[in-house]
Amino acid sequence: MSDADKAADAWAWVTALEAGAPDIVSAWNGIEPDLVETVQQEARRVAHPGSTASLVDQLGALAGALGAFVAAAPDSTLRLPGGEDDWNVAQTIGHACDARAGLALAASRAASGRWPADAPTVVPVGVPGAPDTGRDRLLERIARSQRLIERAGRSVAGHETDPCPLDHPVVGRLRCGEWLVFAGIHDLLHLEQLHGIATGATLRT
Repeated sequence: MSDADKAADAWAWVTALEAGAPDIVSAWNGIEPDLVETVQQEARRVAHPGSTASLVDQLGALAGALGAFVAAAPDSTLRLPGGEDDWNVAQTIGHACDARAGLALAASRAASGRWPADAPTVVPVGVPGAPDTGRDRLLERIARSQRLIERAGRSVAGHETDPCPLDHPVVGRLRCGEWLVFAGIHDLLHLEQLHGIATGATLRT
């Protein structure tokens, strides 16, 4: 296999996702390393009025990609270092599930005027999932995160450009619809880590 073919094969998972999540993949591709403002710019470009239904569907495609990775991964792969501090793969996937659901919930509450007056606005980062979570439980968590996103989307629809009090330590503040985009970008960042790990581990067929 040529070097070009190897490079294409290494990124085949992204190519496969472009059909189901074109806008979020495009936003992820548009981010420049170490330039936070490019995350904000790409999220704003994608999260236009009326975009929620499409973004929710695209997050569903990303949930499917996370689920496919988990379904194909041997038990030993779920315990491998996951590319985020000293987390293993299961912790990384659990973290991704919490993040995607939590960001969508924040957007939903802001969009519907239900942001609690005493709620902290700064979202914690770097919180891992449980290290010993098994395959079935991870698949359940991925599916549940998508159900929560779908529910949140009903509130965000029509309010994509409304402000949201949530303050992310890395990307700062985004508008309601933009948090849905960032949830997808976050999924892709971790999928990139996971597929990097998979190149050194055999996935089940």
